[in-house]
This record gives sequence, structure tokens and C-alpha cells, in this order.
Amino acid sequence: MITRRTHVTLLAASLLLTGCGGGAVAGTASMPTPSREPSPPAPSPESSVEAAPRQIPGLGPRTWARIPAGTRQAVVVTGQGRDSPDSTVVLYQRTAAGWRPGAQWPAHNALKGWSDHHLAGDLRSPIGVFTLTDAGGLLKDPGTRLTYDRGVGFTSPGTGFEGEPLAGSFDYVIAINYNRRPGTSPLDWTRPMGAGRGGGIWLHVDHGGPTHGCVSIAEKHMKELLLTLDPALRPVVVMGDAKSLAR
Repeated sequence: MITRRTHVTLLAASLLLTGCGGGAVAGTASMPTPSREPSPPAPSPESSVEAAPRQIPGLGPRTWARIPAGTRQAVVVTGQGRDSPDSTVVLYQRTAAGWRPGAQWPAHNALKGWSDHHLAGDLRSPIGVFTLTDAGGLLKDPGTRLTYDRGVGFTSPGTGFEGEPLAGSFDYVIAINYNRRPGTSPLDWTRPMGAGRGGGIWLHVDHGGPTHGCVSIAEKHMKELLLTLDPALRPVVVMGDAKSLAR
């Protein structure tokens, strides 16, 4: 959930061949000279590029089954441990050849790690597969294809768990559709599972420390994510510690 409980709007809700070689030289029955030996065929792109996996590495059958069949973009957040606030983020894109990974980015998750049954105030990030439909921030829309809500409600004053300033944390956010209504602003307070199950879980700008429940990455990576995600590709976030995702 959002990285810091404050008096501002929402912080109490606590984050894409060519050809064959030449054949033998025509001629007499004499052996060809070394200078006339045929060159090996040039590799085709299919053979020169490592095949992409048909499934995303590290995801077990239980996790994989939760990814919608039509999804072609998946933000995979892999925690270092069940109780760790450190994780990595990789954006996978599905192509005809398989799932291709982008760069790996360092990230933070909640202070106490991960939970299969997230509750408000437990300082753990929810494990699961969640759709991504809505974004927003204090800064203007950088050009995302997601619905974007800009406003002062994304102001983030105060300090984090390690004394780091939270200013700028919500310059860019992407709402994770955990206990919220898709198609609304990230600031929307509707909690379909009830307030006790928490909410306001976002991808947002990293402030250099653990979060209350969100996932945070560097601002340049948030901007890149916003510019890459495409609603037509039905993007999701797959998030949890490595052991849980492998189930």
C-alpha cells in the first residue's frame, strides 16, 4: 500500500533471415583446392537468436495459471525472500517466439516482505497476479497509453522507514488492481474486499527504502514502464517472493 500514512489525500491506503551457403563448385573429378572450398552457410535469425521461453522463468504452475490467456505484457516482481523488502522487476513481453525479458531493475517492496493474505497495516506486499489498467501522478502524463490521472493528491511528504524523504515518490504511479475498482483513478478509495484487506497498492517511484505495501523502482524506470505498457496487451503484474512465485 502507499508508502506513508499522512494527512494528504490517500497516503493512509496505508505501485517491452537469410540464406543458404553456396554449394560445391562444379568442375572435374579432381579435388577442389583449399581456396575453392565452399563457405559455411550464414546463420538465419532463427538459429542465431536464442529462442525465448514459452513461459516466464521462475513461475510455477499455480502462479502461471493465474495469468490471463490474452496477456502479452507481464511486470514480474521477484522478492529476495518472504520477509525481505528487496526485490527485482523485469518487464516480459510475449511474442510469437515466446516471452522476452527486458532489463532487470532493482526494487523495494513492503518492509516485512510478502503475504498471501494481505491485511491493512501488516507492512507486507500482496502475493499474486493483478491487472494494470490505471496510472497517475504529481507530474504530467509522460505519454502512457494507460488512463492517467494527474493531481495534487499524489503529493508525498514525510519520511520513510529509514528516514529517507518521500517527496517525489508519487510523481508517477501505476495502480495495482488489488482490492480496487479497475478503470478508476489510483486515488479511488473503493475497496471491494473491505478496508481490512488494505488497498492503495501501487508501482511508484523509489525513495530509497522499504514501502508499506507498494513496489517501487527508480523514476526513469517508472517512466519507461508507463511508456511501454499497453492496455491492448492486457498487462499484469506478477509479484511475490521467489519461492512463492515458483509454486
